[in-house]
Amino acid sequence: MFMGQRHVHGTGRRHRLAVMAAGTVATAAVVAGCAGPGPAPAPGTTAPPAPATTAVPGTALVPGAVTEAQAAQLCTDLEGQLQSWRTYTPTIGKTGLNGLVGTWIAQNNLNALDFLQDRGRIDVITTAACPGIRQEAVTALEIPDLASGLIGF
Repeated sequence: MFMGQRHVHGTGRRHRLAVMAAGTVATAAVVAGCAGPGPAPAPGTTAPPAPATTAVPGTALVPGAVTEAQAAQLCTDLEGQLQSWRTYTPTIGKTGLNGLVGTWIAQNNLNALDFLQDRGRIDVITTAACPGIRQEAVTALEIPDLASGLIGF
C-alpha cells in the first residue's frame, strides 16, 4: 500500500468488477459501431444499394402454407406410392394415402388438426407443387380429389 492509502476489505474486488463492466460496455459500443450502416455517401452521390438477402432454398411458402421443401417431400412420397396404388384396389390405396399423409404431417411437425379441419389443403399443396403427380394419384385411387380419400385427416 501507498502512504496515506487505507485498505478497505473488498474494495479492490469491486473496483476490478467495475473496470471489467466498463470494458464490456466499451467493447459492445465498438462492436455496435462497427456493425452500423457505414459512412454517409459523399454529397451529390447516392448510397450503394443494400445487399440483397437471399432466402434459404426450400423455405418459401407455397399455397397450402407449407414450405417448398415440405411440399416437395409430399410430392416425392406420393410419387413413390403411385405404382402400388395402381396395382392394389382403391380401398387399399386410400389406406396407404392416409398413412402417407399422416407420416408426412408428423415428419414435418405440422398441425394434424389443421389438416383434419381442412382436408382440401393437401389438394392445394399438391396442385401447386406437383399437379401431374396429384392427378396420377387421384386416377390410381379412383377419387375426385385427394381430400376425398383422406379419412382420419
